[in-house]
Amino acid sequence: MIGSQQTTRVRSVSRAESRAAMLFVGLWGFGFTIFLLYPLLASFYYSFCDYSVLRSPIWVGTANYHGLWKDEVFWTTIKNTATYAAMALPLGLLVALSLALLLNAKVPGMSLFRTIFFLPSLLPMVSLAILWLWVFNGEHGILNEVLRRLHINGPNWLGDPAWSKPTLALLAMWGTGNAMVIYLAGLQGVPLHLNEAANLDGAGWWAKTRHVTLPMLSPVIFFNLIMGIIDTLQVFSVPYVMFPNGTPARSTYFYTMYLFDNAFIYHKMGYACAMGWILFLTILGLTWMALKISDRHIYYGGN
Repeated sequence: MIGSQQTTRVRSVSRAESRAAMLFVGLWGFGFTIFLLYPLLASFYYSFCDYSVLRSPIWVGTANYHGLWKDEVFWTTIKNTATYAAMALPLGLLVALSLALLLNAKVPGMSLFRTIFFLPSLLPMVSLAILWLWVFNGEHGILNEVLRRLHINGPNWLGDPAWSKPTLALLAMWGTGNAMVIYLAGLQGVPLHLNEAANLDGAGWWAKTRHVTLPMLSPVIFFNLIMGIIDTLQVFSVPYVMFPNGTPARSTYFYTMYLFDNAFIYHKMGYACAMGWILFLTILGLTWMALKISDRHIYYGGN
């Protein structure tokens, strides 16, 4: 009798737990469907339509993709974005890794320095862009004023096409705090006995960094590389504020800016959806290539 009561109680508890689990999974599934799956599928459908949001979509097949192929502005934005990524991505990885190596030293007050270098990444990008407009002004900016006092003629950072993208790449260094913290976390996982063995062999700082630290840190470097690819190809807020309409001479007119203008300025939502899917497939392809290359160059403990 007692055994049957316990069995009944266990079954009722199991049913209650199952209902609770299904409720939580159902809520997640509802949110996933409404806020991710439906917009994803809808954007794919609209990329084959003439759609302005203000009227019903009209199916036009691959006309949007053919139009992009012949669109000179589209290719200009791809060139600008690729050039910016080629400058900002390696520079960002190098700066973040260098800061992490410096801030991993065991010296008094290191927590304060880590906080100082991380804080800029918490500031809103739009407010930072307005601040940098003042700093990099070619005539009255603080930076050029400092250079004048050193008898150096500073360039027109914001008005010269030759300097506009390098300026943005330098500004991207302001937000390397997130990657720096991830590197610092990875450095805590480097086994001490490997460094001790290297010390016994007479290895110097650079030899230990090259043959011990970097191989053990390679998964973290790879993660930041993937995140950097995604971030640099989707650069938007800072150039959109600092360089309206991609000035000067469309040298800072990036892919996401053109996508935004097509969607919300020109009301060519179908065209913008096609651009969005091209960007998605490009990032997916680059990530896949990085994953294939990483098989030979990334060290995972125990493998």
